[in-house]
Amino acid sequence: MDPHGVATRFASELMTHQGKLEGKAGEVQRAQAALEAAAGAIRDQREAHEKASGSLLADWKSEATAGFEKRSAKFGDDLAVTAEASAKGAQIVAEVTKALEGRHSNVGDLVADFVGKAGQLVQAGLAAAGLAAPAGLMKAVAQIADLAGGYIKQSGGELKDARDEMTEAAKKLQALLKDLDSDGVADPEKESSGQQGGPGKEEKPKDEGKDSGKNSGRTEEILDNARKHLGFKEGPNNQNKWGPTGQPWCSYFATSMWREAGVDIPKYGFTGDVYKWGQEQGTAYDRGDLAEKARPGDALLFGSGPSQGASTHIGIIEKVDGNKITTIEGNASDQVKRITYTLPDDAGKFYGGVHPK
Repeated sequence: MDPHGVATRFASELMTHQGKLEGKAGEVQRAQAALEAAAGAIRDQREAHEKASGSLLADWKSEATAGFEKRSAKFGDDLAVTAEASAKGAQIVAEVTKALEGRHSNVGDLVADFVGKAGQLVQAGLAAAGLAAPAGLMKAVAQIADLAGGYIKQSGGELKDARDEMTEAAKKLQALLKDLDSDGVADPEKESSGQQGGPGKEEKPKDEGKDSGKNSGRTEEILDNARKHLGFKEGPNNQNKWGPTGQPWCSYFATSMWREAGVDIPKYGFTGDVYKWGQEQGTAYDRGDLAEKARPGDALLFGSGPSQGASTHIGIIEKVDGNKITTIEGNASDQVKRITYTLPDDAGKFYGGVHPK
């Protein structure tokens, strides 16, 4: 009988703990490498941007120069914020990597120590009882089982502490998103909708007119309301937070976001009613005007018209960037989801839009 082999069989749960720690350490190392690479790439992009804009400004003088210079500097600052956040994220993950490697080593030491002591117990049982009398060996096995309990408790504690450390690191990484949410690289939607005095504030859509200043705050409130629910997934039988269970809820979601921002619109369950409401208010526009009139905060109507069976879906426009329209939609693949469409390729999906009043 091989005492070491017998002892090793009792160490299987310890080895499982060690394997889990090794796997987690590998995952964290890959995340650390990705964050470090991202930080380096963004720094390189910032240097290239500063070099290119500097070269352009050296030979270009016009009324638009000052505006371009301001935007160029803002974009460079945004890149710096994003790069710094990525570097901080890599540092947080590096700390977890080091801790996991230490815990993996600790459990490895526990395995080696247990196997050594358990092997000694097996040898003692064999020496005392002899091969013909198994009672001594059975006693040794019982002692090994008791010994294993203590070691498994220690290794389980190492695994639990590792999970706690990874949870804490996740919280720290989440906190970094507050920095990224305020820059125009990680969250360019805020720039395009005019928040924080960026380029979007200077380049207003042509149809905003006299009411643009009055409605800009409401638009941001609509978008903030919608963004809070990104990732929400419905429960069984279309169960959701905005409309009745068992019913499609895209329109309930869109009108609820408007109502929470102070728009005086009923909580419609049918998308076509939103378009008809817009016609009554004088804020609806059709597919042909989509490229010119669509703007953040609007309701975007899907289908071929506002009648039953023709109006199929609704989303809230979050961003208009050239020929691209980004929406936040309820009940899109059973969840609240952000989707980007390209005009004119996707124009046939919509029959119009409505400005919130």
